[in-house]
Amino acid sequence: DGIRDVERSRGLGDVYKRQVFILFVGHLRLKAGVFALALALGIVPAGFAQSVLHVAAPVGFASCATFFPGGQAPRIAAKPKWRELCYDDFAVLHNGQTRTPVFVVQRLNARTLSQNSVPRGNRFFADARLPANERASLDDYKHSGYSRGHMAPAGDMRTVEGMAQSFSLANMVPQLAEHNGGPWARIEEDTRKYVMRAKGDVFVFTGPVYGAAPATIGANAVRVPDHLFKLVFDATNGRAWVHWQDHAPGQRVGRPISYDEFVRRTGVAWLPTAKAAQAAGNTVALR
Repeated sequence: DGIRDVERSRGLGDVYKRQVFILFVGHLRLKAGVFALALALGIVPAGFAQSVLHVAAPVGFASCATFFPGGQAPRIAAKPKWRELCYDDFAVLHNGQTRTPVFVVQRLNARTLSQNSVPRGNRFFADARLPANERASLDDYKHSGYSRGHMAPAGDMRTVEGMAQSFSLANMVPQLAEHNGGPWARIEEDTRKYVMRAKGDVFVFTGPVYGAAPATIGANAVRVPDHLFKLVFDATNGRAWVHWQDHAPGQRVGRPISYDEFVRRTGVAWLPTAKAAQAAGNTVALR
């Protein structure tokens, strides 16, 4: 074990050249914790925000099944370039064609949210577990007119590691700044308030929905969603509802739709504890 040569971004002067910043420090959890702490404390130079980070976490949902209701991920037919990524506080099904998540899932409760006093990070990075031709880069977002919109919110993170990892571009979609900081921020905050009142675990699925010909940004053609969804499932009382939010200027928080309607629109039975509805009528393909 040791530290391989790393990639430091521009802005460090002539002393350093660009290298690949990959930390190898013993045990995987120690590796993630040491690096996340360095990010949170600002020890890593600000220019590193443009680097590629190797996250010390498993690939494959079998390694993080506790994020899913009943330990079961939704049964979605696998497609080329779809990859399962585990992080400390959430999991991502990533689409290498859109270069965004298919969905992000979290397991929240009042205890975990009460622990989320971790200082907010701001070091965005590309996850090196994804092939270079399947991931977004920070350059894709520059001057695009879109912000890097968290799917698993930074405000939900309970650990230094989770906070740092939430800034992975695998957890982002191109999002209008007014939408990100407006109706979507309210939905995130309302969800946290509900979790704090809930008597047990609340599972949250969040992700983008694309139209037939979505806009793209950057050289990697990162797709811009037409809608965003947030499925909230209270495992204690069995209640479930979905925020289905238009991604457009001037939007307000809309009325949630039912779980059955969400299944109908997406063609996916998201919750193993709920009877799978048959996809019928107008469905929206997950791309």
